[in-house]
Amino acid sequence: MYLIVGLGNPEPEYSKTRHNMGFDVINKLSNKYEINVNKSKWKGLVGTGIIENEKVILLKPQTFMNLSGESIREVMDFYNLENKDIIIIYDDMDIEKGEIKVRKTGGPGSHNGMKSVIENLPNNRFKRVRVGIGKPENKSDMINYVIGKVSDEEQEILDKGTEKAKEAVIEIVKNGVDSAMNKFN
Repeated sequence: MYLIVGLGNPEPEYSKTRHNMGFDVINKLSNKYEINVNKSKWKGLVGTGIIENEKVILLKPQTFMNLSGESIREVMDFYNLENKDIIIIYDDMDIEKGEIKVRKTGGPGSHNGMKSVIENLPNNRFKRVRVGIGKPENKSDMINYVIGKVSDEEQEILDKGTEKAKEAVIEIVKNGVDSAMNKFN
């Protein structure tokens, strides 16, 4: 069983922002595999189903980004999951828009959601799919950049990244993280 988590912010005003790439990927997986992610539990929206013959739990924490790890910890405890069973999907400014990176481990970088995840898990060895959002022109504008609205043109580029991330998650579930890293990195 895999716990597949997309990081984002729950309010509707954040729905089309760079910081919600994780939610967008969960939505794409949900649509493709007809898994309703609508049960409110463990400080998140949850749905269970099957992806490539593997039971999965899809989770969108509803705690705000900087407390995402609390929701993940509750699901892990309930299902008695280990880090090896987790895939976290999130936005990353160090990756170009429309690109992704798959990793087995790593630090949180400047991502507050990932800081919370790492604080709440036993270690930082869990699978992650980072969706590129690029950097703002002005470094002092980072917060507005990640939660600000994007143009339709930019949204098309970001959608390509979330589509690649969806495929990377499917590859991890089907053939393992090494295969996904070889195919998508």
